[in-house]
Amino acid sequence: MGRICLLLLFFIMVFTLSTAAEEPYETDIIKTSAGDLKITLIGHGTLMFTFGNEIIHVDPFAKVADYEKLPKADVILITHEHHDHLDLKALTLVRTEKTKVVLTEACSKQVKNGIIMKNGEVQTVNGLKIEAIPAYNLVHKRDNGQPFHPKGVGNGYIITFGNKRMYVAGDTENIPEMKLLQEIDCAFLPMNLPYTMTPEMVANAAEAFRPKILYPYHFGSTDTSQLLRLLQDQKAVEVRIRNMK
Repeated sequence: MGRICLLLLFFIMVFTLSTAAEEPYETDIIKTSAGDLKITLIGHGTLMFTFGNEIIHVDPFAKVADYEKLPKADVILITHEHHDHLDLKALTLVRTEKTKVVLTEACSKQVKNGIIMKNGEVQTVNGLKIEAIPAYNLVHKRDNGQPFHPKGVGNGYIITFGNKRMYVAGDTENIPEMKLLQEIDCAFLPMNLPYTMTPEMVANAAEAFRPKILYPYHFGSTDTSQLLRLLQDQKAVEVRIRNMK
């Protein structure tokens, strides 16, 4: 009897370890009026949302995920045309004939049959309300004086799941349009220097539009503890640090 118990314990441990190995990414669950929203925080600027039977991938990037092992997409959101956000290899692996790809006009030059959204436009895709928010630089620029992300080219997206609004900012700074946002339940704000925001910029944006939950993402080697210090007195904003380098 003791030997059987030991064998059962051994198989339970093996199953648990193998399951953990298959789930290498951090996940959070957000309760909505239409059921649970699962957020899979894959890394870099890459996210996956699971909502009912819908799988939504954001900026799939093969460098940070094995897309042969992840679920195929019902919807894909592409924020802009840079290679770490528009990765054709990852896109091919996760896309099917039925997948809806929401992208920018610049991205459409490389990806056919997508739904082009310009800054300020609103679409309903697979029953989800999607809003295209401007994403651009005001301060950080290349050596030739051009911003890393020019105005009018890239998108951030607000996706509404039930009664919850998720804002995925894309590559941007704390621009005026961001500060005017309202009723954001979760915000994913980039902090990858020198291309996007400093911790001070992220804190400034969060203090302006006050998302209930703030996830710094796409932060590279930036010290996330700086953001925690800057927002330690902002009790209306919960800062969640996840492995999103």
